[in-house]
Amino acid sequence: MEVKTHETLDGILARHGTDRTRLVEVLHDLQHERGYLPEDELRSVSDRMGVPLIEVCRVATFYKAFTLQPRGTHVLTLCTGTACHVRGSPKLLDEVQGLFGITPGETTADGNLTLETVNCLGACALGPVAVLDDIYHHHMSPARLKTLLATVDSGTGEE
Repeated sequence: MEVKTHETLDGILARHGTDRTRLVEVLHDLQHERGYLPEDELRSVSDRMGVPLIEVCRVATFYKAFTLQPRGTHVLTLCTGTACHVRGSPKLLDEVQGLFGITPGETTADGNLTLETVNCLGACALGPVAVLDDIYHHHMSPARLKTLLATVDSGTGEE
């Protein structure tokens, strides 16, 4: 069995340097390695790069791509923008909440699925759109979404 090793912060900083203009790249690689941005790592980034912690946290919370909480094995993103909304995205959100008992920003208790919403995915003509693990699924309906989510098997039907 192969064990995945995480790149250290030292390795990330060796590649990018400690210039404050590289903060986004450092945080991106750190999140890629850890799955999220742990508080202790943000403190280390602040110390090592000489960027005030408040600035590191501002960047980490400003960009939707960053998260301060661990995400599930699978991430489902639903577009709730106007075009997707009028084409039925509220029904998709209701479907996920009913199946998994989570709301946007939450992860199932087993850590398998995280639900996120965004205001626009830039695919308005294809709405409603759901993105599961970075794969776009267009013209989504509650029935199609339920079938798609069956592939992540996160305790559907369990109480």
